Amino acid sequence: MTNLYPNHSFEILKKAPDSRARLGKIHTPHGVIETPNYIFCGTKGAIRCATPREVKEAGAQIILSNTYHMMLQPGADLVAEMGGLHKFIGWDGPMLTDSGGFQIFAMGEGTVADEIKGRRNEAKPKMLEKITEEGAIFRSYTDGTKQMLSPERAMDVQHKLGADLIMPLDECPPYHLDREYSAKSMEMSHRWELRSLEKFKELNNGTQGLYGIVQGGVYEDLRLQSAEFVSSHPFFGTAIGGSLGVTIDQIYDEVVSWCMHNVPEERPVHLLGIGMIRDIFAGVRYGIDTFDCVIPTRIARHGWALVKGEPRERINLRNAQFKNDPTPLDETQDCYYSQFSRGYLNHLIRANEALAMHILSLHNIATMTRLMREVREAIADNSLDALEMVWRGEVTKIKMAA
Repeated sequence: MTNLYPNHSFEILKKAPDSRARLGKIHTPHGVIETPNYIFCGTKGAIRCATPREVKEAGAQIILSNTYHMMLQPGADLVAEMGGLHKFIGWDGPMLTDSGGFQIFAMGEGTVADEIKGRRNEAKPKMLEKITEEGAIFRSYTDGTKQMLSPERAMDVQHKLGADLIMPLDECPPYHLDREYSAKSMEMSHRWELRSLEKFKELNNGTQGLYGIVQGGVYEDLRLQSAEFVSSHPFFGTAIGGSLGVTIDQIYDEVVSWCMHNVPEERPVHLLGIGMIRDIFAGVRYGIDTFDCVIPTRIARHGWALVKGEPRERINLRNAQFKNDPTPLDETQDCYYSQFSRGYLNHLIRANEALAMHILSLHNIATMTRLMREVREAIADNSLDALEMVWRGEVTKIKMAA
């Protein structure tokens, strides 16, 4: 492990006495990530509606980009020629790239919402042609050319992009498929992960840390088998991926719980693609160290603001009730973008002004970084339960644990 990752390490600073929650630090060539933490999605090499400097000023310590999108446009070779992804986009902190496995799912099945709600939009052309042992064959959305994403290519692309933390190629089978398919998919993902690991060793220059991904769908025996597989190979960290279920109870009390009780404690654990406020509290209690999700900036572009103490986690500023509301978006938050009035933001949204998306995106990023900072503080002083009640609007002030 040490030889593979000479410039990466993970240290555990404190473990909570009543859960698996923990404080830690992930050390990377581009800086330290305090954990638990949130990774913001710059899918195509950009956080939408925000510059890297603004994202950092809002408190973000790490962002991610997507292998699938970056390899199609502008291309990994161009990014490498420009000095790597950090230099190309102007971000000097830690960065993660995912493998493109989720995009394989999305090309064949649509969005996660489509999958969970059982929608099948046949009018939308499917870019995925087939998945074979070699990899995924699909059509580029940029020019229609046929492409192959193999485990080896995913590693090569991520090596050229130069992110600090990277993922092996895996298949993300949809929730509705049965156990037999889930088992075969998991086994193929394991073979892909081994091929990814071998390619990583070939390319390794000490600047990247490779995670292994636990698959197995919503089946306990498969999740245990996959956790054992990932644990037995020299990955720097562990990621929990694939279909995690539908309800929050199924996601955490079942799938995440099965995984977290069977992965190496000394490795950082990342939960792929999950990250609402309620998810943070549930995941942290099971020992999740990092989360990623498009939600904070995606909902901002539709007029939604994340607000501490709001029972539904967010408010819809399109609503008429905010038309003449002089209240700051969140006067308790030390962020410039949180001080604009709700009435002004309602006006900007109704006028289709891009400024609304800019303000709300940075407010939501600042809200999530504040949440993660307060979660870390609460783990340190054993007040996580009280903090959750404040964020959910059940109480207005934390009572410190004895």
